[in-house]
Amino acid sequence: FTVSPLEHGRIFAMDFGVSKDKKTEVVFARGASHVVMGLDTFASSISSSLLTSCDFIERAMLDPVLENRHPAAQIFLHSLPPIPDTTQRDFKYLQVLFGSAVQQLMAESGSRVLKLRIAKIEVKVWVATSPPTALRLVAESSTGWEAAAFQETLDAFTGSPISFKNVETQEECSGVEMLRQPVETQRSSKRTIARRAGSTYIYDFPALLRISLTKLWMKSCDKVPVKLVVARELVLQAGELVEQEQGGNNRIGMVVWQCTLVTPEYPEGRDIILIGNDVTTKAGSFGVEESEVFFKASELARKKGIPRIYIACNSGARIGGVEELKAMTQVEWNDKNDLLKGFKYLYISDDDFKKLPAQAVESHPETVNGQTRHVLDAIMGVGLPSTKGGVGVECLQGSGLIAGETSRAYDETFTLSYATGRSVGIGAYLNRLGQRNIQMVNGPMILTGADMLNKVLGQQVYTTLDQLGGPHIMVPNGVTHELVQNDQDGVEAILRWLSYVPENVLTIPPLISSKDPVARKVQFTPTKTPYDPRHMLGGVKVDGEWQGGFCDEGSFHEYLAGWGKSVVVGRGRLGGLPVGIVSVETRSVERHIPADPQETKSSDIIEVQAGQVWYPDSAYKTATAIRDFNRGEQLPLIIFANWRGFSGGTRDMFGEVLKYGSMIVDALVEYKQPVTIYIPPNGELRGGAWVVLDPKINIEQIEMFADVEARGGILEPPAAAEVLFKKDKHTVEMMHRCDDKLKELDARQAKGEDVAKDVKAREKLLLPVYQQVATQYCDLHDRAPRMKSVGVIREGLKWEESREYLHWRIRRRTQENSIARQLMRAVPNMSYATAMAAVTDLCKDVAAAAAAGGEDKAVALWIEEHPKEVQSRVETERHRATEEEIYKLVSSLPSSKRAEVVRDLVGYSRVAAQASA
Repeated sequence: FTVSPLEHGRIFAMDFGVSKDKKTEVVFARGASHVVMGLDTFASSISSSLLTSCDFIERAMLDPVLENRHPAAQIFLHSLPPIPDTTQRDFKYLQVLFGSAVQQLMAESGSRVLKLRIAKIEVKVWVATSPPTALRLVAESSTGWEAAAFQETLDAFTGSPISFKNVETQEECSGVEMLRQPVETQRSSKRTIARRAGSTYIYDFPALLRISLTKLWMKSCDKVPVKLVVARELVLQAGELVEQEQGGNNRIGMVVWQCTLVTPEYPEGRDIILIGNDVTTKAGSFGVEESEVFFKASELARKKGIPRIYIACNSGARIGGVEELKAMTQVEWNDKNDLLKGFKYLYISDDDFKKLPAQAVESHPETVNGQTRHVLDAIMGVGLPSTKGGVGVECLQGSGLIAGETSRAYDETFTLSYATGRSVGIGAYLNRLGQRNIQMVNGPMILTGADMLNKVLGQQVYTTLDQLGGPHIMVPNGVTHELVQNDQDGVEAILRWLSYVPENVLTIPPLISSKDPVARKVQFTPTKTPYDPRHMLGGVKVDGEWQGGFCDEGSFHEYLAGWGKSVVVGRGRLGGLPVGIVSVETRSVERHIPADPQETKSSDIIEVQAGQVWYPDSAYKTATAIRDFNRGEQLPLIIFANWRGFSGGTRDMFGEVLKYGSMIVDALVEYKQPVTIYIPPNGELRGGAWVVLDPKINIEQIEMFADVEARGGILEPPAAAEVLFKKDKHTVEMMHRCDDKLKELDARQAKGEDVAKDVKAREKLLLPVYQQVATQYCDLHDRAPRMKSVGVIREGLKWEESREYLHWRIRRRTQENSIARQLMRAVPNMSYATAMAAVTDLCKDVAAAAAAGGEDKAVALWIEEHPKEVQSRVETERHRATEEEIYKLVSSLPSSKRAEVVRDLVGYSRVAAQASA
């Protein structure tokens, strides 16, 4: 249908096309314009027209005819007037302007483009040559929306284009080639299958990565790199992964890419392994071949030490049967006239048996009425086509293989899963075993389907998969770290998480230039009354004015927000330095336990949890976050310690708070990066909460600081006063020692006067005041000066200056720790303490020359600016250790052999020296 002109000179039309094979359906949005565009308005005009086209496609998709058909979409715009003052030299410039308009559309409306299934954008313009030259500008989702320009050659009589020449490569193609449907449109049937599964076709994800990276670069700077994603598809051949583009013609339902991503943190590019289920191939189920591909890809990520990203949309381990036997199988009934009496066995005829491979079945012969039957004892299906890829326990074995591999991968490199659609059985376990999970709202993680559970229960209980593993289940139980609304948001969440992660497990997290000065004062100050810790970390607007928090502005991102709400965990930046953060919620929160549909008497339970207290779920959350920061992410850790203790009531003790609290200690013991414990202003760290965070747990990595307005001790001052002042006994003694009126009464009583009533009255009057005095006395024991004097903290800090101090302290420690790890890899038997001693010796002159208070900054910058000196020291230590090892080995030989070995070594050295010369 044709739409009325929106404004002078512009008109749009919508068409719906169906291919001859009925498999490809496309909505065409076509626009024509007589409005003159100049070079200065070209990009903005195209952007406006593209948005208008999206509006029309969106309305068209609401038509009942199209609503359930999931067609692809294409946009074609034709600007008729030649662009003034343009020549052939402007071809490439117009291509750049067009590419900028498309990039802007993807950055601002990428999710919308994905939802509308737009596969191709074409714009035809005329360059003001004599006669005018037609230029076709094209961008397709299959190429990550990279812009291309083609000069049209027109038929002299009809004016129709007969050929197209690529402006960049100068290659010519025919009109038929130019008008071919884009790859995405050709695959529309597969994309439709993926959409019906609630997901995006797996081969679309590299393009989604490019869109999200474009958006990131546009936020960080004006210039966007040309090549943002290089995706090299890996295919299993002869048991090994080799590079080969399948282009969607894959036979196995598991797809792997080794991707190079050009990110703001790594402008030279960083590598990741991207693994994904192809839900359009055998419903994304895990057969033997799928498991083998997954295993090899994950193993490759481990060997390279690079991030392993898993895109999950599957139906669990593959289940099937030997199809060839179905038509051969016959039944021996107990009574042919009454089949309800059951059957004796299943069998196949002798003729059919001879057609089968040797190990297709296990059977024994039986003769009936002179005919030989082969009674089936077991069906193996070996050698039959239908069993290729697995149909049963072999698939389960493959699932076990990749379950173990994923567990190892979590320990050895960075693992992240994105549940874009349903994840069933082993698919759900892989997400959990990889630990870090992003879940799309339509991506339930379940062990089995609702129908299967209903059969087990014998009644219709569950109606949707979301009841079993949807966001309202997986977010509150801590399986899901982050929830997203669509796949474009999901890819953006993946890239955001990667921005905190080093390029490989041997390097430190990426330090970037921060727009938020590290010397900025922290403006939001935690109060004695409950407050939102996110404001402390990320900042907040108060009365229209921005109060900056501890982290760089806009850098803090919370994870696991729906689980263990009395603790807040996330990742942020401190002066451009990535850090993992654990903080405490000071306000009361609610824990929601949903009702179970299979229990008729079950109902929702709401539990209120107090602030500044660890409960079973929040203690487990704390330990989980610490483990995640340590494994694969190598993040320095900051814990804002403001806990009064653990909840030790009957229910929470039964709920294993003791076990989960101990897990915090376990996680800190094995932490291999710098850990900073900071008691914030008006915060307190008491009793068991102090114990599980004390620096002695891991003296190599943990340092503790306290704000000058913070407190730390076994008990809170009022409770401590009860103990120290013997339930007011010593308080009364203080009154008699300090109060003049009581001194006078005591003197009179000593002379024999009866003033007991006056004394009691005076004591009663003064008791509340002196109880405050006793409390203050105990509080003075809990302050930062005493903590420092007894060596339990490193320093007392002022909150507003803490950003700069801790940035340089953590930055220095991160660099020193990295060198120590290099030394330990170069000298396998070297202890961490010995390695750190070598690092200290390396930096001693720089530290000694630093100004007061500037040692951390001086050392950190020197290490970063002198990589050759650092590497030289590592090599020196390696050579020294090698010499010592040779000496030990020679010394261990019998004296009669030593001279001979030494002579051989000298000879070897001479030969090696001559060869190298």
